[in-house]
This record gives sequence, C-alpha cells and structure tokens, in this order.
Amino acid sequence: MTTSRMEVLGPQHERFDEILTPEALAFLTLLHDAFAGRRHERLAERMRTRSDIDNGRDLRFLESTRAIREDPTWRVAGAGPRLHDRRVEITGPTDRKMTINALNSGAKVWLADQEDATSPTWFNVVNGQLSLRDAIRRQIDFTSAEGKNYALRPDEETPTIVMRPRGWHLAEKHLRYIDRTGQASPASGSLVDFGLYFFHNAAELIARGRGPYFYLAKTENHLEARLWDDVFTLAEGELGIEHGTIRATVLIETITAAFEMEEILYELRDHCAGLNAGRWDYIFSIIKNFRGRGATFTLPDRSKVTMTVPFMRAYTELLVATCHRRGAHAIGGMSAFIPNRRDAEATTRALDAVAADKRREAGDGFDGTWVAHPDLVATAQAEFDAVLGERPNQLDRQRPDVRVTAADLTDVRSLDAAVTDAGVAANVSIALRYLESWLRGVGAAAIDGLMEDAATAEISRSQLWQWIRQGIVTAEGTRVTREHVSGLLDAALAEHQAAASAAGGSGSSTDGSRWAEAAQVVREVTLSDDFPTFLTIPAYTQFLIEPEARGPRSSDSAAVQRAASAEELVGAEAAA
Repeated sequence: MTTSRMEVLGPQHERFDEILTPEALAFLTLLHDAFAGRRHERLAERMRTRSDIDNGRDLRFLESTRAIREDPTWRVAGAGPRLHDRRVEITGPTDRKMTINALNSGAKVWLADQEDATSPTWFNVVNGQLSLRDAIRRQIDFTSAEGKNYALRPDEETPTIVMRPRGWHLAEKHLRYIDRTGQASPASGSLVDFGLYFFHNAAELIARGRGPYFYLAKTENHLEARLWDDVFTLAEGELGIEHGTIRATVLIETITAAFEMEEILYELRDHCAGLNAGRWDYIFSIIKNFRGRGATFTLPDRSKVTMTVPFMRAYTELLVATCHRRGAHAIGGMSAFIPNRRDAEATTRALDAVAADKRREAGDGFDGTWVAHPDLVATAQAEFDAVLGERPNQLDRQRPDVRVTAADLTDVRSLDAAVTDAGVAANVSIALRYLESWLRGVGAAAIDGLMEDAATAEISRSQLWQWIRQGIVTAEGTRVTREHVSGLLDAALAEHQAAASAAGGSGSSTDGSRWAEAAQVVREVTLSDDFPTFLTIPAYTQFLIEPEARGPRSSDSAAVQRAASAEELVGAEAAA
C-alpha cells in the first residue's frame, strides 16, 4: 500500500508555483481520496439513465422522494454575505483582462467561469486561479500587447464572485492522481477547480466579508448534488471553516435535473443559495437524451427554440416556484445577444432583445439574471429595478399559480417551426468557428452578434447529429444527410482558411489558427454513428493536452469516439 498523491504533468509557467503548492496538492489528494470513486459511480449512472431514456422510458418525478417534495417545513440556507442582491450577474472567463472588466462592470455578481466559457488549456486553468487569487486581494492588473492598461477602479465595490468549476464529467489530465494502491488516473476537473480556489481563497473571502461561493454545472440528479454537499462539508472541516459557509447555486441545465429540483435543493440545503436556469445546456440536454426517440422529439432551427416556447416556459416557471417555496434564489439565464460598438443598429437590436428577455424574467419572479457583456449590465438592471425597486430580491413571490406536469417539461412536439436550410448551415458554421476559437484557448467567442460558448456550440452540433439520424427534410426540401453536412463543412472550412490567407496568414496552425483541427472535431461529433456525450471530451483529449501529459494517440476516428464515451464513464481516464 502506497501513499496517495497528486503529480503535476503540465509544464510550469510563471507564478504557477503559487497555486500548485505542496499544501494545495495535498488538499486535492484528500478530495480525490474521499470522492473519486463516488464520482465514477455517478458518471456510470448518467450513462444508464440515458440508455433507459433512449430505450423508451419517460421521465417522471421520483416516487421515492415524494416525502421531500411534500414536506412544507424545510428551507435552504439561502444567500451568504454580500449575495442577497443578485439582480445582474455578469459571466465570463477568468483570464486577467476579462476578470478586470467583469469586476469593473457594475454588476452585483461575477460568475467567474472555469467551465463553458473557458477553454481548459493547462495555462488557462492555472492562470485563471491566479487571476482569481489576485482579484480577491485587489492585486490584479493587466497590460495588453497593444500597451493598454487594465486595473480595478479604486475604492469601488466589486461584484461578489461566484466561481464555476468544471462539471463532474471532465478530467484534468495535466494532474495525475495516484491512489493508495498505486493506480494512476487523471484528476477530476471539478475537484481541481473547486479545491484550488477554496484552498487559496476561502479564508481571504471570509475576512473580506464575503464567502466561498460556487455555481455547480451539469448536475443531472440529486445524488450528484449530495456528492457536492459532501465535498463542501469535508473541505470546510479540513480548513477549519464553519459548516455551511460555502454557498452553491446549482444550474438546472439538464432535463433530468428539472425533475429533481426540490431534491437537489434538499441535498444541498446547508450550503445552497439557489438555482439558475441554464437555458442553453438545457436545450442541449433535451436533444442529447431524446435524440433517438424519433422525429417527434426533433427540435427546429436553434433560433426558434426561444424561452417562450411551452416546454421552456414550463421549466423556468417551475424553477421559480420551487426556489421561492424553499427560500432559494431563482436566477435567470443568459441572453446570447451582445452589442457591437462598431455597429449602432446591431447594438440597438441586441439591447432591445436583452431588455425583453430580462423583462420577462423579472415579471416571472426571478431574483436576478445573467449577461455576457459589460455593456448589457445597465439594460438588464433597469428591467429588474423596475420590478424589485429597493428590494434585494423577490423571494416573497411564491407563484402558487404554477402547475407543471412531467408532460409539460418534455412537450417538444408542440413546436411547429421547421428546420430550414439556413438553420443547418448556421449550425455548421457556428460549430466550426466556435471550436476553432476553443482550440486556440478562447472559450467564449462573439459569432454573428451572439456570445457562443461550449453550451451553445453543443446545441448546434447535436442538432446536426439528430437531424441526420432522423432523416429530417428542411422546409426547402433538402434532406439532411452526412454528405450534405460534410459538404457544408468543407465549404465553410475553405472559406475561413481563404479569409485567413487573405489577411496575411496561412489558415493553418502555423499562423495560430486551428481550422483544420476544428473541422476534424466537428466531423467526429456530428457525422459519426456514436454520439459523444460532450464535444469537449474528444477535442480536449486530442488537441488541448500539453505534450508532457499526453498518452498514446490513436488516429482511428472510431477509436477516438469509443475512448470519448468511455472517458465520461471513468472521468476521462483513458488516453485517446
């Protein structure tokens, strides 16, 4: 029997030793000793649930937890210090420039995103932790390559930070966990992101009158929430912090979690601040889970799946009613429209769309909302100010009028909009352009006036996969086939490579662009027989792992896909 430990496989960059200290690595080891096995169990359960749904099982509210739902007495812990007013939250990655811009934005909360808005290169993962550490201590600045200086505005209150670690399914292959038997495996991205942030910053945050707050991504059921609650309890005890100091907000961004909202709140009740309507991943989850259930479960063009369609209304109204019944914040989702400072007309359209979206959320009873750009903070705040006034939230609005059934949550058949040629082409273009950005290390990208991240890109590629498998015919009469999508991808790739060449580059990796590799990933996640559960798993395995951390490579596409599926089951532990 050996002593368990954590090994660093990624290269060292400037100041990385301030994050990857022996004490911090020992803390990560402790977390993995306690929870790595349970994490694998939960991931295996995800695969079983998807298989059951694919084989025809309809989702229902759990009979085994009915007593929790019907018990009117329990409440969650609620907001921690400086987290009672969340009317506008700005989301974004944790590089130094974006960190400073978010903290200067005037929002009430910054969602410091180590998940969908961050491409998990080794540099981004650790440098993001450095940005957060410095920002919490107000020691952060940045000078761009053009010589522009960025710094926190002096003497101004900054947004409360709520950090979002990666989901349970993602691994961090630049850290290797060696258990007590000597078995080696990549570390859990969730435990790495949470553990490093909590270890370095919990005491400092508490001393500054705030606290260690987290957004929990990709949660699929209440047992995954229970796992997080146990992680929090152990972490608090290890650092001598009072139980319940951590506050978590859970993103309800999977269809299975929508059926277990009350149970998720209950499991996290000592550490829970609220739920968030993660709209884009939620749409992706519906496609992923029902992709093989026939044409009646096929969604139309992505642009037509708005927050006002019946199944999305049912989901968000149930979230508000559930949260307020239990004393939890209900936080609205991100409108993807963003302004363009060089195009006044586009900016006006974006502001109008965002205002309408936030007006609906505030009217429905949400306590706050997300924006993805500093220029949208004032627009969103105006809509929530109009409803909240001086109140920090509207937890007193109970929504007894809400009655949502299981059928309401899965009523995708009522959408009468069609798939169009333009919708197919847009999905191909978005998937290609976003993945090219992601492979360059940029996880949030402005594309055609929208802020795209991994969640929105997932919708695009999963729709293509589903449309091909269901033999969908567009409104114009075009059958969506592998050959048709492949041709659109070839054309888009040639267009972007030509544009890069015309701009003085080569359109290849020699000038820093990643078009060919991005097209390879798009083919794998849209045209293969298997459905990779997340596009980021094969993309990460093949292209984002530093040479020092790579295992044997396989050039066989089918082998890569099999490895990607197996990786979710065991936490991305098989090298592709």
